[in-house]
Amino acid sequence: MDWNALELSIRLALYTCIILLPLGIIISRLLAWHIFSYKGFIEALIALPLVLPPTVLGYYLLVAFGQASPIGQAFQSLSGSTLVFSFEGLVVASVIFNLPFAVQPMQRAFESIPHTMREAAWVSGLSSWQTFWRIELPLSWPGIVSAFALTFAHTLGEFGVVLMIGGNIPGETKTIAIAIYDRVQAFDHTAAGTMSLLLLGLSFFSISLVYTLAGKRRPLRGV
Repeated sequence: MDWNALELSIRLALYTCIILLPLGIIISRLLAWHIFSYKGFIEALIALPLVLPPTVLGYYLLVAFGQASPIGQAFQSLSGSTLVFSFEGLVVASVIFNLPFAVQPMQRAFESIPHTMREAAWVSGLSSWQTFWRIELPLSWPGIVSAFALTFAHTLGEFGVVLMIGGNIPGETKTIAIAIYDRVQAFDHTAAGTMSLLLLGLSFFSISLVYTLAGKRRPLRGV
């Protein structure tokens, strides 16, 4: 077991969730409650990482974060280090390729809240902010937990984008998915199997949690 790679993967997943959950709540609530021009285009753009090959997404992010790009140059001038082949670059890339896993479950949760419930809260004297904290957020909590579970599990298992952006630097960008690949290349199937089993268990637990919460939100129907 490569404990350093596991620790780095967990840290990357936690940072990604910490950034994406509040950002995802803002985006998903906006998409759920408002109708505006190009909404379909924005939803398609958010969902693009779901269907785009990881190497393709990783390539474009590598170009966008490189030293020749405005983003890469701005980051280097501010921090003195490059965005590619760094943990910071992995975090930014992870936020981008996990955006649909965070936004879509929360958007569906906000959409399931009846608009009349919000109107009743406003009539009762609650402000929009109070309605969000006391009505919308508790009712959408299963979607938020699902978003956290999916984002965390997907970050732990991501390989293509992580390898393209971060490379394979031990202690800096070498995640557990890359460590599994290295162990297979070295014919160390025992270590590869142990780490793969760990990721399998975490992934199954996350998916089980998502489906359990989705089942609780689904109303029971009579025969």
